[in-house]
Amino acid sequence: MVSATVSPPWTYTLQLPQDPRAPGVARATLRTILRVHGMRELTEIAELLASELVTNAYLHSSGAYSLRLRDAGRSRVRLSVWDTNPHIPAPFQWAAEAPEELAERGRGLYLVTLYAESWGAHPMGTGLPGQGGKLLWVECAAKTDDAPSYGAR
Repeated sequence: MVSATVSPPWTYTLQLPQDPRAPGVARATLRTILRVHGMRELTEIAELLASELVTNAYLHSSGAYSLRLRDAGRSRVRLSVWDTNPHIPAPFQWAAEAPEELAERGRGLYLVTLYAESWGAHPMGTGLPGQGGKLLWVECAAKTDDAPSYGAR
């Protein structure tokens, strides 16, 4: 008799305060979760993506924000960041264009669109106090020998 171990999908949500140390806490938590779930090969790319999204939330929102990590199957993880600012930034509104070479802002989220397998944004206008804002999400997957490199479209 052959038995198979089935691992149910998992989701973690980390609530983060308006604190300059919060992006570092988010990266450390992400590394731990991926290691525990046997997804170490995603750590480098997932950490880059999460770091940019969380830092964007810290810099451009005035309240708490959250990072959600979800198993997306087949060595994939979905990262999403909710914050209180309803403005969806340019790379998530339309096809990303490269920022000016010497631009002081706009490069981080542009990198996200290059390295994520897929990405998107949702306005979160529920009408409840503190529950509006937006959700930016990305997915990343483990590279396989026959898969194109990240950012290839």
